[in-house]
Parts: sequence; structure tokens; C-alpha cells
Amino acid sequence: MSPATTIRFGATTAATAYTAILFLMGLYPTQFRYLFTYVPAFIGYAVVVFDKWAWRWPLIHRFTGHPWVGGTWRAVLTPSAASHIPEGGNRGPITTYLTIEQTYWSLHATLRTAESTSRSNNASIATTENSSTAEVRYLYDNTPRAEHEVRSPRHEGAGRISVTGLTPQSATGRYFTGRLTVGDMDLTLIDRSTNFGTFAEAEAADTTG
Repeated sequence: MSPATTIRFGATTAATAYTAILFLMGLYPTQFRYLFTYVPAFIGYAVVVFDKWAWRWPLIHRFTGHPWVGGTWRAVLTPSAASHIPEGGNRGPITTYLTIEQTYWSLHATLRTAESTSRSNNASIATTENSSTAEVRYLYDNTPRAEHEVRSPRHEGAGRISVTGLTPQSATGRYFTGRLTVGDMDLTLIDRSTNFGTFAEAEAADTTG
């Protein structure tokens, strides 16, 4: 269970249990002064609401200073000339789609190409005090489609993406793979939705948008 999931589950469980105990013991408020007994329950649910939604509401977002990068991005990959690309491999530029699922305390990235899917196993946002620039960092496992597996086997890699502002619409970055390839990434946000399950669905949304 991830830290974010643990926080949300713990807060919700504690708040629910506390409220239930009050009612079972007959301690539900009969006068206004007893409302303070429900403060812990309110805080528990508020933690969940903040993590999933409230942190990016305009006024709160300005206060937290936490970039909102969630959504689906068109990511154009340009491998370096020194990359060890196998015979018949795509030497770019390569159009891909990066989907980022984000709450305040968690981040998950999925990058899809026409030939494979990469899913993060460790992702985070690093911010610098008094700076509008932040960096998305992630490690990933890549799984190719069966038809491409002989030429392009499973591998691991990492990505670093630099974003500017609270609601960035474009970004740049670098990627590295265990196959000794490296290159640049140029990203453009195409949709705040993260519901595209395939490369084709994301590509269609990009085209119609």
C-alpha cells in the first residue's frame, strides 16, 4: 500500500470509527457545545478531500504551491545519436502519450507508444523553495507488445521532466533506459482526463482536440 493510500485509508477509518463510537455510546450532540466531539471525524474526512481534490482548488492551490501535472500529455521523444537502438528500431522523433495520475501525496505515470507501455514504480515531484520550477521524477518498467518483444525486450528506465508554474501546459525532460538509450522529451498537455487506456485512444483525443 502506497503512503498516500495509507494516509487516506487511515484518516477515513479513524474518522468513521470515531463517529460510530460516539453514536453507539449515546454521545451524539444534543446541544451546540457538543459539536466539538466531531472535530476528529471532520479532520479525517478533510484529509481525504484535500489529498484527492481540494489541494488544486484555486485559492488552496496558490497556498500549497504544488504543481498540478495530472492529465494526459503528448510526449515527443528524440533519442540521442549515441543511443543503442536495435536494428529496425525507431530512431525518432517518437510520438508517445504520458498519463499522470496525481493526488497531493501520490503520483503515477504511464507512458504509451504504438509498440509498448511503461508504468512507473516510483514517481514524485521535487520542488525548490522560492522557485516556480519543479521536476517530475519517475522510474518505470516497460512492457512491449508481444509482436515487438524480440526486437524490443522488456526493460527499465527513468525520466525527469521540468515544469514551470502551478498549472503547466508544456514541459521538457530527459529519459534514460536500461537498454543504453537516452533522449529528450518535449511534452504538451492535451487533456486533464486520465481515462485513456490505449495509445490509440489518446491519439484520437489528441487529433480531435
